[in-house]
Amino acid sequence: MAETTYDASVNSVKTDDIKKVVFASLVGSTIEWYDFFLYGVVAGIVFNQLYFPSDNATVSTLLAYATFAVGFVARPLGGLVFGHFGDRIGRKAMLILSLLMMGGATVAIGLLPSYATIGIWAPIILLVLRVIQGIGIGGEWGGAVLMAYEYAPMNKRGYYASLPQIGLSLGLFMASGVMALLSILPEEQFMSWGWRAAFIGSIILVFLGTWIRSNIQESPEFRKAKEAARGHIQQMPFVSMIKRYPGNVALGMGARYIDGVYFNIFAVFSILYLTRFVGLDRTAALWVVCAAALTMVVFIPVFGRVSDKLGRPVTYAWGSLLLGLSVFPAFWLMSTGVPALVVLGLVLPFGVIYPMCYGPEAALFADLFDPTVRYTGISFVYQFSGIFASGITPMIATYLMSVNNDDPFYVCLYVVFAALVSMVSAIVIERRRR
Repeated sequence: MAETTYDASVNSVKTDDIKKVVFASLVGSTIEWYDFFLYGVVAGIVFNQLYFPSDNATVSTLLAYATFAVGFVARPLGGLVFGHFGDRIGRKAMLILSLLMMGGATVAIGLLPSYATIGIWAPIILLVLRVIQGIGIGGEWGGAVLMAYEYAPMNKRGYYASLPQIGLSLGLFMASGVMALLSILPEEQFMSWGWRAAFIGSIILVFLGTWIRSNIQESPEFRKAKEAARGHIQQMPFVSMIKRYPGNVALGMGARYIDGVYFNIFAVFSILYLTRFVGLDRTAALWVVCAAALTMVVFIPVFGRVSDKLGRPVTYAWGSLLLGLSVFPAFWLMSTGVPALVVLGLVLPFGVIYPMCYGPEAALFADLFDPTVRYTGISFVYQFSGIFASGITPMIATYLMSVNNDDPFYVCLYVVFAALVSMVSAIVIERRRR
């Protein structure tokens, strides 16, 4: 593994400055994940009916989840484009642009007429807007976590880089919570305008996030690296990354596998599973996901701090193992339909164990690259692997349920496989580091 050189002077910044940057990263990240997850939350309960009507419910759901997956396919493009300019120009400008792209696409989805109104153009436009969302979030994640990571002291990078990660759980909590509140509406009102309010309302959050991010400074480590590179011929960041860090790229994508699979099984597919296969009320299912997301807010920074003590690959490897072990009992508890057991089956693995991987993940990936290619590197690792680790997971789970008589056994086996891949990848990262 290539070693990253580090000059301690670049992190001689005030604690107040670090807190300001972390807050700006967290607020923007929360808004973007809220926008992104709104789509996932409603895909299997709204879009399948309004934009992909069919006599076969499974086909409609698969088509809706296919457009959900397209957002993940577009994320590597966003990661490469924003990563390139983020490594060349700076992190701050890219963060503001990604937020505006995501917010604009989300509001447009809320205003989009249904298939019954404009026919085939409805799903086509929805697909295009989902691509824009994917590009936006593809550029967002790397910049947000890097600002916190590069401002932080060396011995606290796991902790500070985990704080913008809370944006994922807060965004999921907000998306699920808003949809749960709107689900109180009569079904006709919810389907006609209720779900749209959640999308259109995000415009307020986007203006807030843009204002906050416009008032932060570029990271000191990036400024230092930029100054050192002045006057030298520079390769494209992506080309330099592939030439210098091919092993790190592959190992990072392997480690990312369980994160994407587990999250989308428990945050996205679980809503469909609980409502269609278990018979739980939609509002109740959404509130259970909210509870898990809120629990995650507490444990993400806990395991970020743990990773500073034990090491990020070690923490991640143990987390991957526990996630693989947890999936069978989690689905058994959810399958009972007993509210208390459903809460336990979702909140404990998703809210407490999953952060063992997601908390240290940002710093784990950032450690793999030096500042001149770091935005490109972590964005490519996170977003490209997201195509197969995240985007197609709800479709795979839906298919595995259909071929196994609505039994989640195959779904659980798929999660175990992903966990083993990620655990081995994290172990190899640790050995190469040593």
